[in-house]
Amino acid sequence: MLNILYEDNHLLVVEKPINVLVQADNTKDKDLLTMLKEYIKKKYNKPGNVYLGLVHRLDRVVGGVMVFAKTSKAAGRLSKQVQSHELKKIYYAVVCGNLKGKGHLENYLRKNEKTNTSYVDKEGKLAILDYEVVACKENLTLVKIDLKTGRHHQIRVQFSNINYPLYGDARYNSNYKKGEQIALFAKELSFFHPITKQKITFCLDLPNRYPYTLFK
Repeated sequence: MLNILYEDNHLLVVEKPINVLVQADNTKDKDLLTMLKEYIKKKYNKPGNVYLGLVHRLDRVVGGVMVFAKTSKAAGRLSKQVQSHELKKIYYAVVCGNLKGKGHLENYLRKNEKTNTSYVDKEGKLAILDYEVVACKENLTLVKIDLKTGRHHQIRVQFSNINYPLYGDARYNSNYKKGEQIALFAKELSFFHPITKQKITFCLDLPNRYPYTLFK
């Protein structure tokens, strides 16, 4: 079932489920963009192809709030907000270890296309985030993250690089145990409506599963 958070003639704001692709790839698994196009087609009885613009992404394993554009004009204006960092994304993650206080992480990241992973490399692209510790429990830390840039696997790589890898991260946590689900969630999204110019914010509750339940 799709969780539609907001809809008008220009926008569609939804909760992306975990382990669902945002856009189709060579796995041929069902993706969110296709599901949403089918939803619009059925709801409004639209013939032919449905337009839905993808303006930002989430990793397959990550859930949380996303906005899609229902017109090309809205897509263009939202994409500009992504580029100018006016579209704000707040993530919550659970990292391994007892992290303290607040911090600012700045690295240069490069993507390995063959392995679909990223790594710190001075020849890479600048990656910036700010974080604030919310709580610590059982050698795990809940962290609020203000993502400033949108590099591939950025949060996962940057926290692994300071030796606080994300819980359940199969790629960047050497202590990952099979069956764990990564604890990274796109909790909040703010942007200016592409037509009315009003600032709007969407916020989700943390998932009701371990390890988030430690902090409820």
